[in-house]
Amino acid sequence: MSKLLTVRPIALAISLVFLAACGSQPESQTAAPAKVEPAVAASPIFATWNTPFSAIPFDQITLDHLPAALDRAMQEQLAEVERISSQSDAPTVANTLDPLERAGAKMRQVGAIFGVFTSNLSNDAVRKVEAEYSAKLAAHSNKILLNPMLFARVKALHESPETAKAHVEAARLAEQTLQRMERAGAALDEATRAKVAALSQREASLMTQFNQNVQKDTDQFLLLLDASDLDGLPEGIRDSAGQSAKDRNHEGKFAFTLQRPDVEAFLTYSSRRDLREKLFKAFTARGENANENNNATVIKELVQIRAERAQLLNQPNHAELVASDSMAKTADAARDLLMRVWTPALEQTKRDRDVLTAKLRAQIPNANLEAWDWRYFAEQVRVEKFALNPAELAPYFGLENMLSASFYVSEQLFGVRFTERKDIPVYHPDVRVFEVKDQSNQHVGLFYIDYFARQGKRSGAWMANYRPQQLLDGSVDAQVVNNLNIAKPPAGKPALISLTEATTLFHELGHGLHGLLSNVRYPSLSGTSVPRDFVEFPAQFMEHYVLQPQVLKQFAKHVETTEVISDALIQKIRNAERFNQGFATVEFVASALVDHAYHRLTPAESANIDPAKFERDTMAQLGAIAQIPMRHRSPHFSHVFGGGYSAAYYAYMWSEVLDTDGFAAFSETGNIFDPATAQRLKSYVYERGNTLDWSEAYRKFRGRDPKVEPLLESRGLAGG
Repeated sequence: MSKLLTVRPIALAISLVFLAACGSQPESQTAAPAKVEPAVAASPIFATWNTPFSAIPFDQITLDHLPAALDRAMQEQLAEVERISSQSDAPTVANTLDPLERAGAKMRQVGAIFGVFTSNLSNDAVRKVEAEYSAKLAAHSNKILLNPMLFARVKALHESPETAKAHVEAARLAEQTLQRMERAGAALDEATRAKVAALSQREASLMTQFNQNVQKDTDQFLLLLDASDLDGLPEGIRDSAGQSAKDRNHEGKFAFTLQRPDVEAFLTYSSRRDLREKLFKAFTARGENANENNNATVIKELVQIRAERAQLLNQPNHAELVASDSMAKTADAARDLLMRVWTPALEQTKRDRDVLTAKLRAQIPNANLEAWDWRYFAEQVRVEKFALNPAELAPYFGLENMLSASFYVSEQLFGVRFTERKDIPVYHPDVRVFEVKDQSNQHVGLFYIDYFARQGKRSGAWMANYRPQQLLDGSVDAQVVNNLNIAKPPAGKPALISLTEATTLFHELGHGLHGLLSNVRYPSLSGTSVPRDFVEFPAQFMEHYVLQPQVLKQFAKHVETTEVISDALIQKIRNAERFNQGFATVEFVASALVDHAYHRLTPAESANIDPAKFERDTMAQLGAIAQIPMRHRSPHFSHVFGGGYSAAYYAYMWSEVLDTDGFAAFSETGNIFDPATAQRLKSYVYERGNTLDWSEAYRKFRGRDPKVEPLLESRGLAGG
């Protein structure tokens, strides 16, 4: 579950300004600022981009360009929104909805660029600007979302039968726009609107602070080791750790950071129990250390703000507010699914704990199994039970081969081809760009990849839009990026990735395809602009192809000999596929349930919470075992306290119901690339954005509602 579509606070604030014509090209602007200083006017951000496909000229843009650019973009958007909302003509799609979609083109443009700095190129200077503008952007969003004259016009359009006649997507846009404004507080009285706006602005600032604290704690720690400390670690991990140390001017040493791939690899293979403990404790303590990065007070205030705002919006709590705009519809429905999976998974982990404890005590009599022991001894059991040696497996999972495999799957399913381009500007030497074309050799969009971990880049994996697709002003293609955090190999050596990282690569490409294949009129309905518990479906669906023999036999080739992976080794991988699924399920579901518990609190209940105690108490009430903590503990749970997944981390599990049931549609045909099934999936999911109700979109693809049984079966929990 490391596959994320997390939204940074700066990007979240910008995304709330939904009126910002997210797909408009740089030159398609509708309003001029009242006054533009010469230095701002000369900014490359606002110049005509003479780059292939009008790609962002990253090689010309610096952080210094961004504050003035953000100010100008906000100014222009407010001027256009004021013009639209104050006109005397009766509201129509042509004079209200369409211009609203165009109004913030520059805002979206600047926001996409700033998101690169805050997520991929962060440093103290970037963090300073990010902290300053998170509140400004939230305030800017409120000025639009809470504009009473604009609200009246959108409401009239939503209620008018003429709206749908103007364009088939217009009624959906009016509905979604009205709901977003109502959820921001537009339907409330003036005093209550002001309270909601103030809370939202404070929330944006706190989310920025939360993420910056986590990133600083992550960047400040380094486990620096000698060669004698590396017992048990495979060669590829040693090489990457040596390169990581060299990059930090520690030649001859081996460095492990608090990036998840580093931590999980070390916990899985290192025989040094003392070092596993040290790294594990540092990893799980991020944001909770006794320093200026401690997030306890930030979490407490965020929970209070969300609880209070929900009640002002006439919802009992934040979880219900979030669920009301989701497939789940209610917080109880989301929690019920989690508990249906939690109970059998927890029972499985208790059985597994006994096995791993026996394994530990065979080496250290009377020792107790600890959280930093689980992955190590689980790996030993896996090797013994399935004869699957990591040294034997690793060379077949080269990054380049797995990238090619993901492109192959995309072509077989959706008819798109990826060709690398060397003439597109990038913001870092590690970034690569691919042009995507369809079966008719027509341009579809640009696909950027930024796969290697480095200091200043946030942890995890995510997809982002540089330019969402739209048809409102001609055909505007999508430009998207996938980000991973793979350990960079030494120069001249191929990057080897784990099965988990290969799965994440396919997952993020699923998000990318959701953006690239979008074929809708309005940019704010484009691509991934869907609820959290639906957005993960197209991404998680792609994960099913990683271990398909048909894919492995073509692309799992030894990085040195080019030998194709054997049938026997594929069978070993398949046999071990469900091993330790109890652990993976419990650590994820625990995080989702704790997220839900925080956000079901009322203002009174949240007033005096101690986050550390609240987390412990919630885990105890769930009957969790000490050896499996939450996948994301509260002080560094950026999905929830620094991104767009508050009360919605359950979405990965909800979407897993869809993706396992959806992949079964292919399995039932006997062809994992069945053309007719793939065409339905493309037509009703990947291309449709938010133009259909999400449940209807799934039914049109599958022919019925999803079933939960395939999920339980895939995790080996069907009999639990």
